[in-house]
Amino acid sequence: MSLSIQGKTAIVTGAARGIGLAVAQNLVERGANVVFTDADEEGLDRVVSDHGKDNPQVLDFPGDICEKLVMANLLSATLDAYDRVDILVNAHRFVKGSDPLDTDPGILEEMLRQNMIAGLRLSQMVAKRMIKQSEGQPDIVQAGSIVNVSTLAASRPVPAMLGYSIACAAQEQATRGLALALAPHRIRVNGVRFSSIMSHELKCALKEDVDMRQQIIDGTPLGRIASADELADAVHYLASEGARFITGQIVTVDGGRSLADPVTAQDL
Repeated sequence: MSLSIQGKTAIVTGAARGIGLAVAQNLVERGANVVFTDADEEGLDRVVSDHGKDNPQVLDFPGDICEKLVMANLLSATLDAYDRVDILVNAHRFVKGSDPLDTDPGILEEMLRQNMIAGLRLSQMVAKRMIKQSEGQPDIVQAGSIVNVSTLAASRPVPAMLGYSIACAAQEQATRGLALALAPHRIRVNGVRFSSIMSHELKCALKEDVDMRQQIIDGTPLGRIASADELADAVHYLASEGARFITGQIVTVDGGRSLADPVTAQDL
């Protein structure tokens, strides 16, 4: 079973911080060419500088992927630099609370646009390129891999963040639908659902609530909060040919939390 992604080209969204950054760095370390993209231009420039501006494995592309033109330019920049794209990781997330009994339609629309629609559109665009570049290669096992990142909110409701929960659930259904549609083209689509992971949002929440860390640890069977790198390892596996017969699946990386404790805003 080969987990190698040496020489592959990946696009990672939300790559300026947190989980998206951990995923992008993980893929670089494993030998892939990686396009880091995020709307946070300053943050993106800072993290890419850490790899060296002249590193041929790394390309930064600042921009709001919710905009269709930005998506198209992102793909064009990737092809200009590396001539192909083999892996897409939709790690961009936008989290905001909403009143479960009086949800502002604007917030709900924004949650769906940021957390599901943008990733779906980018996946469709990238998939078309994957199909094109695999033409005339009937013997290849994998023409491409797409991995979507979500949270336990997708399957277990968080009333205080109803809009976000709905968007995460929609994203996971889009993962399954695309997996079925793209399977004949040898493109796999999977998801990674997380909790008890040190995301950017959790770091911010822990600063506000000193008791939260122990609450999470107590509610996690494996008894700790995992690093973002541990989730990145799961993404790497799903992106590699080691997972070549896995598609349409949502892998939960939560230390067993979903088995033992009600999901709360701490898990996002």
